[in-house]
Amino acid sequence: MEENKKTPYSHSGDKEEDEILLLPVTYILQIPGKQIRAKLIQAFNYWLKIPQDKFHAVEDIIQLLHTSSLLIDDIQDNSVLRRGIPVAHNIYGVASTINASNYGLFIALEKVIALNHPEGMQVYLQQLLELHRGQGMELYWRDNYICPSETAYKQMIIRKTGGLFNMAIRLMQLFSDSKEDYVSLVSMLGLYFQIRDDYCNLCVKEYARNKSYCEDLSEGKFSFPIIHALRTHPEDRQILNILRQRTKDNEVKRYCVSLLEKFGSFAYTRTVLEDMDKEVRKKIQCLGGNPLLVRLLDELMSWKHHDS
Repeated sequence: MEENKKTPYSHSGDKEEDEILLLPVTYILQIPGKQIRAKLIQAFNYWLKIPQDKFHAVEDIIQLLHTSSLLIDDIQDNSVLRRGIPVAHNIYGVASTINASNYGLFIALEKVIALNHPEGMQVYLQQLLELHRGQGMELYWRDNYICPSETAYKQMIIRKTGGLFNMAIRLMQLFSDSKEDYVSLVSMLGLYFQIRDDYCNLCVKEYARNKSYCEDLSEGKFSFPIIHALRTHPEDRQILNILRQRTKDNEVKRYCVSLLEKFGSFAYTRTVLEDMDKEVRKKIQCLGGNPLLVRLLDELMSWKHHDS
């Protein structure tokens, strides 16, 4: 039987059965995403220099976990598009998509155990717990219409987005001679990436093509620019009312974007992103420099040139 290169087969299962069970996963994998996590892993290997077999294994583990989390995210957010195609649960159904996502988490765990390092499972467990704690708080705020403080939001991001970033680097470090502490840099990168994503979701045309126009507003999400607007203009209830509606009306969403512009929330987010970019670059220099990581940061600066 010819293997499907996109299917992240389990070590213990039947390959034909895996191809059926993982259809929602391979459906998403057919369209490559931004590959930020893969580029991050490659960049950190400039410092960590781990064996190729371990490098590729960690790469596969993180890709599978990321894809599995996207399947659940799209259900939780009631999304319509992912990478420009219909979300997996609208093709394969909610039940099969949840099962595929959960199965993916356990195949990833199986792959972590196969790395054959006594600390591998602990790293996996710690970071997945953090990811779910962060995700859970974000959903709690959204579904109970509670606007978090900027500090609480940043803490949630470090747990959620930084969860997989940290897992990747911590797993790699198990096989590296470098024992440098990268936690603070990885957390900063996770924070920068998510705030950038929040900004692009509301401001960049390419995001509207790959997802749907200002999807975060339809989801009712308290994203970084929204938190700034609500915290600096507590007397104005318009944005909160729009979030509560989970609207799919583009005119209402355009009006909300104009309010965010008027309240200075986009300008504030741009300043934060520029400051974070400088801070991350400074940290990279302190750690001895890393041309691959600097190139990734240069790519991530594309938000400056693609405003709608």
